[in-house]
Amino acid sequence: MQKNKFAAFIFKSVIFGFAAAFIILILRPDLLGSGRPVVEVNEVAPSSRYSLSGDLAGSPVSYADAVDIAAPSVVNVYTTKVVTERANPLYRDPFFRYFFGDQLAPRKRLESSLGSGVIVSDNGYILTNNHVVEGADEIQVALRDKSSAEAIIVGTDPESDLAVLKIALEKLPAITIGESDASRVGDVVLAIGNPFGVGQTVTMGIISAKGRNSVGINTYENFLQTDAAINPGNSGGALINPYGHLIGVNTAIFSKSGGSQGIGFAIPANFAIDVMQQIIQYGRVVRGYLGIEVQDITPELAESFRLKDPKGVIVAGLLRNGPAAKAGLRPGDVILDINGKEIHDTKEVMNTIAKIKPNDAIKINVLRQGKKMELNGNVGERPTQRPG
Repeated sequence: MQKNKFAAFIFKSVIFGFAAAFIILILRPDLLGSGRPVVEVNEVAPSSRYSLSGDLAGSPVSYADAVDIAAPSVVNVYTTKVVTERANPLYRDPFFRYFFGDQLAPRKRLESSLGSGVIVSDNGYILTNNHVVEGADEIQVALRDKSSAEAIIVGTDPESDLAVLKIALEKLPAITIGESDASRVGDVVLAIGNPFGVGQTVTMGIISAKGRNSVGINTYENFLQTDAAINPGNSGGALINPYGHLIGVNTAIFSKSGGSQGIGFAIPANFAIDVMQQIIQYGRVVRGYLGIEVQDITPELAESFRLKDPKGVIVAGLLRNGPAAKAGLRPGDVILDINGKEIHDTKEVMNTIAKIKPNDAIKINVLRQGKKMELNGNVGERPTQRPG
């Protein structure tokens, strides 16, 4: 009997010990004396890790190392195009044309503009904004080392305001692409470009916000917002982190005066590189397409549709025989989620569908007349949007 009590005591002690160890492991792993750090981080590969001036445990004293790494990859983009002015109304009158001749004829002039770009591969590919090169008849690219070359347009994507150029120079300094998705609000960033044509300029700030998709600049938006000074001429330039890695392509500013107001927008590098790869491979950007027109749910629409929980977006129109119509979607349906991803606004619908490959299956959960339904279909390919 005494042995049984002793065995029971040992058993309970062992169980209690395991329980205590488990609790300590969860709440205070540092007390167990493990050699692993409390917080594990994904380090940059040794080949792409750069030292910074100053104490890396705190803020670096200087970002000169980052600039030295990235600045040679940022170029100035000069464009010219032939503009035909409107003809004088009197030019159509034979009487005036007889006396004044070519003086009333429409005249052509050269219009110049400037911007920036980023060399992203050593074989000559350059990323810039579509609005920097749109309509250009001639494009000249100038590097930091004073060399220059004429550039050709490989392709453009007006819906994301990106363009890919190519120059025929050797030993080009290609920039290192950073993980823009891993960047956080508050991270220090540097903007490099050619504002107002004064020459290559570096400004500093932080990431003020991520995922800005209602700016109203592009069809597809997912901007990094920064307070680093961005001015006219900075468009297409590089937004880099303190290690000289590209995390964004500077695109636009929010300004009433035309100068920097501390609200600038950059296209994330991961998104820009994906667009570039598609342009190079296919000559266009391939995006998913459903053929629907959607509308955000306002309080008035929620009341009209008797929606107790105003989530999702309302289908306002459908393309006849389009992918959405074939899947059974109807005007008035409220889209709640797409492939399990909750939908909150119209921009989210466009971005979610665009990321799905054409011909891939899609599952849409909708609310129709107060009842939830699941619809299944296949995504089409979005028609190419040509400028103009």
